[in-house]
Amino acid sequence: MSNGLSTTIIILIIAAYFLVLVGISFLTSSKATNNTFFLGERKSPWFLVSFGMIGASLSGVTFLSVPGWVGNEANQFSYMQAVFGYFLGYLVIAYVLIPLYYRMNLTSIYEYLKDRFGFWSYKTGAGFFLLSRIIGASVRLLLVANVLHEVLFKESKIPFEVTVMISVLLIWIYTNRGGIKTIVWTDTLQTAFMLTSVVLTVLFLSRELDIVQSKGIVGAISESKYSKIFFFDDIMGKNHFLKHFFGGMFITIGMTGLDQDMMQKNLSCKSIKDAQKNVLSMAAILIVVNLVFLGLGALLYMYAEQNGVVFSGSDSLFSTIALQEASPVIGVLFLLGLIAAAYSSADSALTSLTTSFSVDFLGINEKDYEERTKIRIRKWVHVGMSAVIVLTVIILHKTTTASAIGLLMTLAGFTYGPLIGMFFFGILTKKKTMDISIPVVSLISILSTILLWYFSKGAPGIVEGGYGILGDYSFGFELIILNALITFGLLHLSSFFRISKVESNILDN
Repeated sequence: MSNGLSTTIIILIIAAYFLVLVGISFLTSSKATNNTFFLGERKSPWFLVSFGMIGASLSGVTFLSVPGWVGNEANQFSYMQAVFGYFLGYLVIAYVLIPLYYRMNLTSIYEYLKDRFGFWSYKTGAGFFLLSRIIGASVRLLLVANVLHEVLFKESKIPFEVTVMISVLLIWIYTNRGGIKTIVWTDTLQTAFMLTSVVLTVLFLSRELDIVQSKGIVGAISESKYSKIFFFDDIMGKNHFLKHFFGGMFITIGMTGLDQDMMQKNLSCKSIKDAQKNVLSMAAILIVVNLVFLGLGALLYMYAEQNGVVFSGSDSLFSTIALQEASPVIGVLFLLGLIAAAYSSADSALTSLTTSFSVDFLGINEKDYEERTKIRIRKWVHVGMSAVIVLTVIILHKTTTASAIGLLMTLAGFTYGPLIGMFFFGILTKKKTMDISIPVVSLISILSTILLWYFSKGAPGIVEGGYGILGDYSFGFELIILNALITFGLLHLSSFFRISKVESNILDN
């Protein structure tokens, strides 16, 4: 590599990094029980949870794909419109969902659906979480595995599948014992690494672009062709402000508030107030952090133009410049930040998947087993979920070439929409519905959303330049809103059917 980062140096950086994580795991997992693994004994300091959740929220997708997003003239800084919507979503989480979860003393948040509707609703909600989180974690890990494979293993002709297995094995090693109690501390460290690397990279790039003395970093970015934030001109286009803002709000409610991965950290706090402080402080910080990432993207594109850098796609821009074109310092910072961003998301995902499957499908908390037996079952589930993530990453690697941030948001619209519809039908109404109908309603909602999206303008089912079934309308982040509203509406209809059936039984008797 032209920047002097040899394979040996890269391996040493990664090895040292993971030795620190394993050390934290041993310190935090002494006398660990399933309560330690699932809820951290509800003793996690809120400020540590908040800081660590920033890294888990951002992940490798933000680290690589959000800066790459900036280069498209139709995108630029439009992602900030969704980030502002995120903040509104976090308010809903803090003052509607968190009090509900604590009041019910939940381990898995999908136990609410069992209490509100019944068995099938509970299993459907937990099932959608498993599907959503497996796909989401795999998309995030795929992006990072591609980079690690390119810089470490490709020249040695080591298969991509081996890269993925090594990546997941490293996560399994330091999460297997302490679970969420370990994750709270490792995510804090990893968030610090990630944010430090991004800020220092911005400073180094601005120095190499020689803009610090002339215009300043903010001035140079604002005057560039990449800095437009608000898009109000075309309501039919996918980047219109309303689509991003309200889509971002619903995505946050779904991917954070109704996601066992993110809520498991909140439920490890000592009290409702601590959990609320955690969410609100994280929401405010994320606005600044995402703005920094987009600013980094603008600087990367400016650097690429100035130096004639050739890169294969938007997601590869940062890695190409950091590892092949820029100084060794930026290369080291990039690697530390990338690994931190990737594993702060993937480790918590693996922990939450293990929790959900153990609690929601195996009913481990309800079984009259000895604690040693429960721990053994949970460890085998942990192994199984690791294998599922490896397999999903490999499948995605062979079947998709889309931008990770766009792919993630589209898939979230399909899988988290029914969860939002189910939860808020239960929260906002007092209506009863047939429990057995909820899996059917959810599938109908997803299929309807996929159909409308697939045959809309700009989607795969329409020839380029052609019109979709909604004419000139293109879907953006609001897909999740459509899906949630369809689910909510169908549940409302199902509740009338249930009432009619009850009334008919009364008349017959």
